[in-house]
Amino acid sequence: MKIAIVKLSALGDIVHAMVVLQFIKKNNPEVIIDWVVDENFCELLNYHPHINKVHKVKIKNSKNKTSFFLLLSELKKVRKFGPYDAVIDMQGLIKSAIISRFIPSRLTLGFDKTSAREPLAALFYNKTFKIDYEKNVIERNIKLIDFMFNFNISDEEIYNKIPFLYSSKQYLNTNNVSISKKNILLIPGASHKSKRYPASKLANLSTLIDANFLVIWGNNEEKLLADKIKKISPSINVCNKLSINELILLISKVDLVIGPDTGPTHISWALNIPSIVLFGSTPGYRNSYATKINHIIQSNSKVNPFQIDKNDYSIQNIDVKKILKVSEELLSQ
Repeated sequence: MKIAIVKLSALGDIVHAMVVLQFIKKNNPEVIIDWVVDENFCELLNYHPHINKVHKVKIKNSKNKTSFFLLLSELKKVRKFGPYDAVIDMQGLIKSAIISRFIPSRLTLGFDKTSAREPLAALFYNKTFKIDYEKNVIERNIKLIDFMFNFNISDEEIYNKIPFLYSSKQYLNTNNVSISKKNILLIPGASHKSKRYPASKLANLSTLIDANFLVIWGNNEEKLLADKIKKISPSINVCNKLSINELILLISKVDLVIGPDTGPTHISWALNIPSIVLFGSTPGYRNSYATKINHIIQSNSKVNPFQIDKNDYSIQNIDVKKILKVSEELLSQ
């Protein structure tokens, strides 16, 4: 059997979908799996042993917005993918549904209109799956695969997953990683401001723990946040800008990751690295998967997963002492 999984973006969402690969192969080793992804994130998938081929598409313009004209041109390329026994759209957006439908296949599966992020996406599938949109994203992805293959993947299997991100093992300058102290990675950036924990509070946290702190950034705005943390707490190491491959390598070497609801923070969960994910305007119960080493700290805000309030800055109210307490517990394990 040959299938294609469509999950185009973004970094954290792709990570949350990739967990299904090990369970597909565990229950049906003969399945050939290809993956369709936005070209900006192909590095996340390139080295995965369970993926046969990564198909890259480009559907965003120079302003990083989805372009209808780009999508039309990419559909010509998509028609040359396959053919497949099944295409599984794990995104649930109109753009991903259209791409899924254009890939030659006997079956196109996706979430039904009550379960998808964009209900109209369901019109492009010939088989749909119903599950509450508010449920945990990892559980949604697993249940979709259960439905496709008639598996019965247990919560215990998810909880005890094997690490599932891989890199090319290329050289990474690890001069900033300590061999004598615990290494803690701080992530100040996120896709929008309401998801970010204040740089000043992250800097304060670094003065309360005897550890080697590193800070990562992905764009100029995040670099300013990293430099602000460094200015308040000079002993912190600000990393150079990292590729996805280098990011995976770095996170695999640290003892704890602390950050908001963003892709790099979720990579720690995928690698079974201890983490603390901070939530304010987005739902922690839905967007992360808690384990004994992966903890969630949520603000007191009531969050609607169907409509995120970007004016909700409640994440800023999370007490540094609460993060400190959880950090000390995780570092002592």
